[in-house]
Amino acid sequence: MNTTVVNKVKAIKTLNSIAESGLKVFDSHYTIDNDSENPDAIVVRSFNMHAMEFGNQLKAIARAGAGVNNIPVDKCTEQGIVVFNTPGANANAVKELVLTSLMAASRNLFDGVSWVKTLEGEGAQIPKRVEAGKKQFVGKEIKGKTLGVIGLGAIGALVANDAIELDMDVIGFDPFISVDIAWKLSRKVQRAMTMEQLFAESDYITVHVPLTEDTRGMFNEETFSLMKDDVYILNFSRGELVNETDMAAVLESGKVGKYMTDFPNENVLKMKNVIPTPHLGASTVESEENCAIMAARQVKEYLETGNIKNSVNFPNTAIPYTGKKRVTVFHKNIPNMVGKITSAISNYHLNIADMVNRSRGDLAYTIIDIDNIVDDEITLNLEQNINQIEGIVTVRMI
Repeated sequence: MNTTVVNKVKAIKTLNSIAESGLKVFDSHYTIDNDSENPDAIVVRSFNMHAMEFGNQLKAIARAGAGVNNIPVDKCTEQGIVVFNTPGANANAVKELVLTSLMAASRNLFDGVSWVKTLEGEGAQIPKRVEAGKKQFVGKEIKGKTLGVIGLGAIGALVANDAIELDMDVIGFDPFISVDIAWKLSRKVQRAMTMEQLFAESDYITVHVPLTEDTRGMFNEETFSLMKDDVYILNFSRGELVNETDMAAVLESGKVGKYMTDFPNENVLKMKNVIPTPHLGASTVESEENCAIMAARQVKEYLETGNIKNSVNFPNTAIPYTGKKRVTVFHKNIPNMVGKITSAISNYHLNIADMVNRSRGDLAYTIIDIDNIVDDEITLNLEQNINQIEGIVTVRMI
């Protein structure tokens, strides 16, 4: 069990190059100390953290991006370390790449550009060669075609809305769509009741879902058989969503016309009619800045107030911070935990000004604001008493 009183300059460690605009979020109460073995928080992009040991002062890890496969989330949860990500911060960058790839592939732009470059050195013959050779790159327009969007989160919703503006018909599937996204989604986006319906109706399919045991290999021989002939598939989410052996076969047969993926590997590069990009989804200056700023703000908010937003392992929990003494507790989600915590507080004749409790699976997080002025001695004693309650993971006094 970890016990921490927040009363010192806090050390932030970065494990990748983090945009300066993000680091500027941390004011004079923070130091960027990349040599620290025991920082208060870590901001990371793609660095693999699975082999790392964490110091007892580490309270938060923020991934400047959406995926957290490089972070040992279960280990962090056991140690009471909050893991943040930045959903939506890179959504526009990925959306633009998806739509760019969709249009460029439809017009055979990539193959055309590559072919033209082979004409170097032919001098005055180049214009004639271009006119004679362009017929091999005749493409098709996306207007009036049907785009199937699997996963209507921050990225998928943007892709769907902009595809509507490009005069495409759009059908979307997401059984877990949030209320916020639903409000932002164009009314012209048709709802697929099943993924099978989306497969059957789409000329193009783009996928925007996380990698889980349920989604791993979701594009496979069985699902390909449900699709239209010459369907184009775009994968800018995770390479493992696709069974690559099955994909190679349907590309060879022509069942799938083209496969656009941001996750090239040896198998992918051997495929026919594949368009591989070098993991460019979020690789824009704007996206890196947005992710860094969002990650830094979430860490700063948590360290200073205990409020949690966009955590992947603990419940999002927040109440306005007034500057009064605040008790934050990670604990097991078992009966009467909140009662035991509030009883420990009442033993010191302290009044509770505000309180919130949120659960996520087997764990829960409680924030309690104290109405009284609390000195350091009571703070430490109260912290120790709460920590003695069975089922407590971490306690932090702010």
